[in-house]
Amino acid sequence: MFKVAILTISERGSKGEREDSSGSLIQEMVRDLPAEVVHYEIIPDEKEKIVEALKKSADQLKADLILTTGGTGLSPRDVTPEATLEVIEKEVPGFSEAMRAESLKKTPHAMISRAITGIRGSSLIVNLPGSPKSVRENLSIILLALPHALSKLKGDPSECGQG
Repeated sequence: MFKVAILTISERGSKGEREDSSGSLIQEMVRDLPAEVVHYEIIPDEKEKIVEALKKSADQLKADLILTTGGTGLSPRDVTPEATLEVIEKEVPGFSEAMRAESLKKTPHAMISRAITGIRGSSLIVNLPGSPKSVRENLSIILLALPHALSKLKGDPSECGQG
């Protein structure tokens, strides 16, 4: 059973002015990993607060998987990738590349995603877009690879090419 933290990055959501459909959708989608959501939080589009929440989720809560939603575009307030880059120790670009490549089949707007995926300690951090439609599309692309990636991150010594 993997421990998952979900961080919704939304100024209006953090003030209670908007329902968090994306965070709820993520909770539904990760159930079959198998996973337990150990933390869920809505935070504003402020780099320092995002950094703090990512560190807490990885370092204190020891979440195996940290999924963020929102703040990956080009608006001036979109700082989730910068916050993620500040806390990760290694990038894992394949996840972000796969999400963008598959999304490009549906919309040319996928190329403006700045989503980052990386590792902090034994936690995998994945930035997802903010809209529920995009969350569903992007998370479904990587869902099948997540159990293997998380097992490797936890120290599974088996060969990647086996099985």
